[in-house]
Amino acid sequence: MKRYDCMKALAARLKDELVILSLGASVDEWYNAAPHMREASLFQQQLGCVTPEAFGLAAGLPNRRIVSLDTDGGMMFNLGILATLGNEQPKNLFVVVWDNECYQSIGGPPTHTASGRVDIAAIARGAGVDNAFTAHTLEEFDAHCAAGLAADVPYIVVAKVAGTVEPDIRRKHSDGREDKYIFVRHVEETEGVVIMGPSEHN
Repeated sequence: MKRYDCMKALAARLKDELVILSLGASVDEWYNAAPHMREASLFQQQLGCVTPEAFGLAAGLPNRRIVSLDTDGGMMFNLGILATLGNEQPKNLFVVVWDNECYQSIGGPPTHTASGRVDIAAIARGAGVDNAFTAHTLEEFDAHCAAGLAADVPYIVVAKVAGTVEPDIRRKHSDGREDKYIFVRHVEETEGVVIMGPSEHN
């Protein structure tokens, strides 16, 4: 199945959630698939940090649903986060792992999941995340999105997607610093909190 099709299915179910996503082509795909989530989405540039950042948001905003859009390569960089989720059991965290079995952004060398032996969902269950599943069809993925967004325990779906990028989509027209402020101001406005106060040097 195509990652972009999965993104559109997930986006149709989102309204006031916060989303952390991985770097690479998936950023442009997400901002095209979910334009209404633009201010509520933030991409993380370091592999291995997407789900940990999402977990931090889930812990800090326990009444807000947080969505992590991670990758197989990113998850392989930090499997320890699965043990953390298993122990901490955040009630408001839904994790999607785009598993295309390759490091797409650097030319496509295979990840460990390409061997057919490494199963991220099984690793997650072994780490204590009972609701961890693998989806091979869009229908399966959409069903897991519905369940994961309604769950009161951590929920992970590993989406087996093709190693292709959606063609002819608009590039995200902002840099990382701008994205940070867009996201933070959105959280401040919707949560009624101050995260970053006024600058002394405007």
